[in-house]
Amino acid sequence: MEIYVVKSGDTIDEIANEYNVTSEEISFLNQIPYPYRLAVGQAILIPAGEVSRDRRTIRTGGYAYPYISNWVLTQTLPYLSKLLVFSYGFTKEGNLLPPQVSDERMIEQAVSEGVASVLVLTPFGEDGRFNNQLISAVVREDSAKENLINNLLVTVEQKGFRGVDVDFEYILAEDRDYFTSFVAELRNRMQAVGVEVSVALAPKTSADQQGLLYEGKDYGGLGAAADEVLLMTYEWGYTYGPAMAVAPLNKVRQVVEYALTEIPADKINIGIANYGYDWTLPYVKGESKAVTIGNVEAVQIAIENGAEIQFDEVSQSPFFRYVKDGKEHEVWFEDVRSLQGKYDLIKEFNLKGFDVWQIMRFFRAGWELMSDNFLSER
Repeated sequence: MEIYVVKSGDTIDEIANEYNVTSEEISFLNQIPYPYRLAVGQAILIPAGEVSRDRRTIRTGGYAYPYISNWVLTQTLPYLSKLLVFSYGFTKEGNLLPPQVSDERMIEQAVSEGVASVLVLTPFGEDGRFNNQLISAVVREDSAKENLINNLLVTVEQKGFRGVDVDFEYILAEDRDYFTSFVAELRNRMQAVGVEVSVALAPKTSADQQGLLYEGKDYGGLGAAADEVLLMTYEWGYTYGPAMAVAPLNKVRQVVEYALTEIPADKINIGIANYGYDWTLPYVKGESKAVTIGNVEAVQIAIENGAEIQFDEVSQSPFFRYVKDGKEHEVWFEDVRSLQGKYDLIKEFNLKGFDVWQIMRFFRAGWELMSDNFLSER
């Protein structure tokens, strides 16, 4: 496939004629609604018939909440090797808490597509936020840890999960080794029933990186303890921060290069963002809050407001600015150009694959671009 960047005056019919494809093929692939308006600077994927180049098989995953729409899930599953069900919680005594919405429907759909379902374990408190005291309670207390692992074993057997993903964030520095031991013990117990264990890692660039996100994660130890890891290579630009790229490629590269000094490449998956943010300017720390948007939605916002989409060469990310109701906005999102940069990184370092956070919105061009680069492991 080819990537074409829209110029001033372009129409979908003219682009289709240039590449000897139909307007309908381009509009379907890029989710361009009638009357097929385009934004200057918009990157669109051009279908090019059958794939002729060799494609390496990689592991592809996507996080989803149980309330994902049937349509989005049906459209996405053919591209996945793993569906990560977000999420299961637990009490300080180690009792497992299932999602508030039943996950049986999504697990059944995954099974029908030959996709492995993965239970995502998160330490959310009653306020819905990551709770490091809850983490301490289960990784330090043997009875709570044993209870949690036993409950997980029962659940994976009952529901047919083929993996457990440990997504613990804001781990206290003093719990670092306890957490690594917990992951190792969980893996040992899960191996007996043929279930893999993965662990999500905050995006570190050095072993001694400071900060609550980083100090509790031992890359080398966790890489050895788990079957595979996810580098959470997104959220540089985030809801409460200043406007910037969500997943700048230069930052992603730094994380991958450090991770490879601690963890084998065939255990490493990178995180890929399937969203963007719309910030109202000026940014005021403690007050500003960006609105989460989808990649397709971002282009429509640009069109509706007459904005030209720019592409930052350092972060390899698209962005634009517009004014609405007298207020200036700045938008950063992902497109096929920024995703190609991440796919090239997977090839360059021969990584295991990637996980998408999250698949609640369907971005067809991104998935088709993936299929043009790789085969999905099943």
